[in-house]
Amino acid sequence: MTSTIESTSGPSPLPPTPKVDLPENRSFRFKNRILGRTLHTDQLQHERLSNSTALAVFSSDALSSTAYASEEIMLTLLTAGLGISAFGYVLPITLAMVVVLTILIISYRQTIKAYPSAGGAYIVTKDNLGVIPAQVAGVALLTDYILTVSVSVSAGVAALYSVFHGVFPYRVPIAITFIAIIAWGNLRGVKESGKLFAIPTFAFLIAMFTMISVGLFKNFFGGGLEYVALDPEQTEALKVTGAAGIFLLLHAFASGGAAVTGVEAISNGVPAFKAPEWKNARNTLMVMGGLLGAMFIGISYLATQVHAVPTHERTVMSQVAEAIYGNGTIGHAMFIFTQAATMFILVLAANTAFADFPRLASFQAEDSFMPRQLTKRGHRLVFSNGIVSLAISAAVIVAMMSAEVSRLIPLYAVGVFTSFTLSQAGMARRHIRIKESGWRFGLFINALGAVVTFVVTIVVGVTKFTHGAWAIIILVPILVWVVVRLNHQYVTEKAELHEDAFRAVEAPILRRHSVIVLIDTIDRTSARAIQYARTLMPDSLKAVHIAIDEQHADELAGEWATLPLASLPLEMRACPDRRIERGVLELVAELAADGQTEVTVLIPRRVYRSGWHKLLHDKTAEAIARAIDDVPHANVTFVPYHLTRSAKGAHVQAVEHGAVSGTSGIHN
Repeated sequence: MTSTIESTSGPSPLPPTPKVDLPENRSFRFKNRILGRTLHTDQLQHERLSNSTALAVFSSDALSSTAYASEEIMLTLLTAGLGISAFGYVLPITLAMVVVLTILIISYRQTIKAYPSAGGAYIVTKDNLGVIPAQVAGVALLTDYILTVSVSVSAGVAALYSVFHGVFPYRVPIAITFIAIIAWGNLRGVKESGKLFAIPTFAFLIAMFTMISVGLFKNFFGGGLEYVALDPEQTEALKVTGAAGIFLLLHAFASGGAAVTGVEAISNGVPAFKAPEWKNARNTLMVMGGLLGAMFIGISYLATQVHAVPTHERTVMSQVAEAIYGNGTIGHAMFIFTQAATMFILVLAANTAFADFPRLASFQAEDSFMPRQLTKRGHRLVFSNGIVSLAISAAVIVAMMSAEVSRLIPLYAVGVFTSFTLSQAGMARRHIRIKESGWRFGLFINALGAVVTFVVTIVVGVTKFTHGAWAIIILVPILVWVVVRLNHQYVTEKAELHEDAFRAVEAPILRRHSVIVLIDTIDRTSARAIQYARTLMPDSLKAVHIAIDEQHADELAGEWATLPLASLPLEMRACPDRRIERGVLELVAELAADGQTEVTVLIPRRVYRSGWHKLLHDKTAEAIARAIDDVPHANVTFVPYHLTRSAKGAHVQAVEHGAVSGTSGIHN
């Protein structure tokens, strides 16, 4: 083989510098097709939500919890063996939880007014209680958001197989598919996701209030409601009667705590509202609280009237709807509508977490307690990395728990009530510290909220500990330690990079500059690297081949001798153990040993048009760069050569009068 860089008419010129332009690559075109055209940063102010749309985006989690909160209370009482007497405790427990909800709503009104830019637990706690408590609140909320997605889609699938029993074995893949669809909707942008999810939210509200209204009318004016038809085993279980102890009542109360998760979502998303943001957020919060409380009480009351008993294949909601509407044509249609609306709202309740998880993660990332990638807005001005991270985490949880709501619920409320407590305590501290007008009333509300939510946190932690809450109680401190360590790493890096930065710029330049061009084959990539090396005007320039194959080294030396490069001999470095990076490291160490030489290693790199072409070549160049990383005053520069032709039946474009070939070596 006698390939050279020159032709009979002289050396062929290298390709000219391309125009300064970045064409739309396949990835960019794919995003445009799937997510819509990219939005410019100045369009962010137009991605704001009206109150009705914000209600759909931020309240779907809280509103949808009414579909399973009553069921969880009832399931706890029936499992304990109370039998038919369990129905007498459901409504009082529900009313107690609504009192907690009322306190939280009033408390978060205070929070939104005090922190109109973003009043979530993380910001409030950081501002008033310190950095570490803020990380506890942040981590607790992030884990809760992951579980929100897991619980919501699992409950939605439960509503689906309550009607179509045959899909029960496929509940996990269906749930994961729902997660992917919601993630896609959120990647399209805040306004787009709001439009996409608003209709199911309002359909659910219509379905619930219609069912409650019809149920109450029949119960009081239509002769009463009939009991749900039960199988013999369930009927036998209801024959038991007994009294509930305080611990069991607290356990049931903790199970109903799922009904108030998601209340904080509006305070976390204040910046997403149209101006005036804080006023619109407060109004939406009050509407959400009223709707949530009314539905929770109504469903719990009707469930006790029809004696609905939760089973694996039939939810309490489906039994209540069936008992109220009956088996007629219109009744069956209303039953299907109710179940469909319930399924969609439960699935789309995950949207609340998708709206708030990325935003909260970006707050922590800005404070260097999360990876910086979480601060970047993506194609449609949303925090895409946070959305994708949430989707993956939730899908893993769903698969681990087999999409069973009863296994997920015990993990659910610990984190959110922890954040509630810290947020309210932070607000109480703020009132004492600032003493604004009306601060005493605010202090009373937030202090009461802190005490109540702290008690609920303890109750949930104790009563649900053996049912899975222990995992969250252990996980949150571990994750707090992880984010604190991550922050320490960021702080250490920043301190090192800023220490004497200007003095480093003015530091004396080393007396010598030595440039090494690594040569594996004689082709246009090597020619481009040598051309670039000459522009550096070093004190010494070396062309070096790390010889791992004696025959190839001899052929290369012969080819090099035919080139018009008498002033640049090719140095051969034996490498019998075939560790190219070690050979390069030894060479660099020799040149830099005097402490007065700056060493630059130039590595030719082929840049391919198609991503799959990269699979045809190794990663030796990266290994060399990693090997040299720790050598003082040693630098690695990749010199790219862009291949301009496809590999289909053609050789790599070479010089004007011939093609060259060879092993890929260090060209990547």
